[in-house]
Amino acid sequence: MGSKQFSSPAEAFHDLQDMGIIHDGMMCMVGGFGLCGIPEQLIMALRDTGVQQITCVSNNAGVDGWGLGLLLETKQIRKMISSYVGENEEFARQFLSGELEVEFNPQGTLAERVRAGGAGIPAFYTATGVGTQVADGKETRVFPTPNGGQEREFIMETGLFGDLALVKAAKADRFGNLMFHATARNFNPEMATGARFTIAEVDEIVETGQLDPDEVHLSGVYVDRVVQTVSEKRIEQRTVSAS
Repeated sequence: MGSKQFSSPAEAFHDLQDMGIIHDGMMCMVGGFGLCGIPEQLIMALRDTGVQQITCVSNNAGVDGWGLGLLLETKQIRKMISSYVGENEEFARQFLSGELEVEFNPQGTLAERVRAGGAGIPAFYTATGVGTQVADGKETRVFPTPNGGQEREFIMETGLFGDLALVKAAKADRFGNLMFHATARNFNPEMATGARFTIAEVDEIVETGQLDPDEVHLSGVYVDRVVQTVSEKRIEQRTVSAS
């Protein structure tokens, strides 16, 4: 098994336009939860490619000046498919002015849409959002509840599968097997499986075979490239005592 390690985020991106992985109008899946577990250095490398009209699938949109907020500042994102975006003033400004298209999802629905896309499932039905604006324009059907109870209405949601996934992990081996730390497991494994090409930004890279199998949260078969970085790991909201 060959090494998938690259020397820097820029190096990991250097030929992706020639390969057709990144292009104007692409869909990019980005892992993380708030500012926890976001591929911050890879986001900057994507920004530096100059690619435009990105549809970005991510739980949230970073904050002003960091994370996906950097791509909002340069107006490289055309559409966000997200579940929570309340920490970004530039996001709000672009959305309210009509510069940014937004597709809101309940958080569990977003996670399942990405998981389904990675599993080759084109669509599924869920009761989440029935009777709300979430259901507007979507197909609905009535099914018995899973426990054999009364029938209820469900809405159809489509799977999501992108051109590129950017994820953050705590540790990788050179084949791309990944171990995530704590809350960073939210969305990162799903995003990694939900795209045709995946790059992982990690804190540490070890030789292939040095990870205990029980430490591997995502198989390297889903990961195309890994790059070791030193992340800033900013705090989204800092709360301190009065004293």
